[in-house]
Amino acid sequence: MMSSYHDSVLLKESIDALAVKEDGVYVDVTFGGGGHSKEILKRLGKNGKLFGFDQDPDALDNIIKDDRFTLIPENFRYITRFLRFNGVRKVDGVLADLGVSSHQFDEAERGFSIRFDADLDMRMNQKSKKSAKKIINEYSEEKLAEIFFLYGELRNSRKLARTIVHERSSNLIATSFQLKEVLRAYLPKNREHKILAQIFQAIRIEVNEELDVLKEFLQQIPNLLNDEGRLSVISYHSLEDRLVKRFIRTGLFEGEPEKDVFGNSNEPLKKVGKLIIPSQEEIKINNRARSAKLRIATLK
Repeated sequence: MMSSYHDSVLLKESIDALAVKEDGVYVDVTFGGGGHSKEILKRLGKNGKLFGFDQDPDALDNIIKDDRFTLIPENFRYITRFLRFNGVRKVDGVLADLGVSSHQFDEAERGFSIRFDADLDMRMNQKSKKSAKKIINEYSEEKLAEIFFLYGELRNSRKLARTIVHERSSNLIATSFQLKEVLRAYLPKNREHKILAQIFQAIRIEVNEELDVLKEFLQQIPNLLNDEGRLSVISYHSLEDRLVKRFIRTGLFEGEPEKDVFGNSNEPLKKVGKLIIPSQEEIKINNRARSAKLRIATLK
């Protein structure tokens, strides 16, 4: 199951970034197929501990039978709460491999992929009441335009929203291919795939509150890490990467940190090394890696 579920991107680099201590406590907040977790466990000694987070029930099929490992079936926005529930207040490293897993894209019925005709779903947490179908058929024109502009970076966001609202007034838009047909006029042959990917990305981010989740997660990291603890984050699009980069640099998501009378500011983290991207060899083997960016940080 695990090998077909998801090929771990930047596997060695992201785990090297954690500088794993044999008796350390680590968290993989995007467990998925377990590839990164297995690599961390290889480097842990018998007294080390690893916690995995994943809200997708499919990930439970990949659970690792190891006394040092605990899988928490929750969204990683609640990292502090559920680690405390498990008796942990500080950790030596946190890994996040953001975005959608290959498995979620390849499961047609999940509605993540533009390749399949499936119900407009896109929920990573199947218990959530907010699906892509609900957003497309119930959000106001203004709200839809805002999502397409902010999360899909689409300049014609207003036209897309207007077209959807006009169409849904007479027909429910229920599947991915129906949505594609509704927006056909905005999908020139040479750019169809790219524009559809941006549209689907925007809807998916809204369904799963991905940017809010990322912000809440990052804000908890400074209080979770031990001295010399590491944060290792892989992102796949500019919206995520911008938030990660900015938080590591300033401890904020907008504006600049305040300075004291001596000109010193109080950013909680500092970056470790430079931005890491996959090699051409890795991209050839795993196309999903092409847009990946790895950023590493530690406490200041």
